[in-house]
Amino acid sequence: QVQLVESGGGLVQAGGSLRLSCAASGRTFSRYAMGWFRQAPGREREFVASIRWNGGSTYYGDSVKGRFTISRDTAKNTVYLQMNSLKPEDTALYYCAAELTLGVIIRPTPDYWGQGTQVTVSS
Repeated sequence: QVQLVESGGGLVQAGGSLRLSCAASGRTFSRYAMGWFRQAPGREREFVASIRWNGGSTYYGDSVKGRFTISRDTAKNTVYLQMNSLKPEDTALYYCAAELTLGVIIRPTPDYWGQGTQVTVSS
């Protein structure tokens, strides 16, 4: 069992930065691929970024490439999403995800979800 708790969301002006954190419980955190998804009102949940269980590779959605960076600290059981050059269209509820896989998370069907943290970017 893995529990995920996101933090770090908030209100920021366009062009600004935020860093989201996702703290995971459970001693098997290091075995899980981790990812971030987001969902804006009236839209489907969208893939943002993912990182392999060993941090060896990362994968990003086209809309965030070059602006967002995913990383993980296994010692702290935490995954991060550094978001730079934020745009109003990045406004959404951001969810952390965990999946027991050797690859990365791409589809919105992971083993575990967090409760979400709101990111609002003003123009």
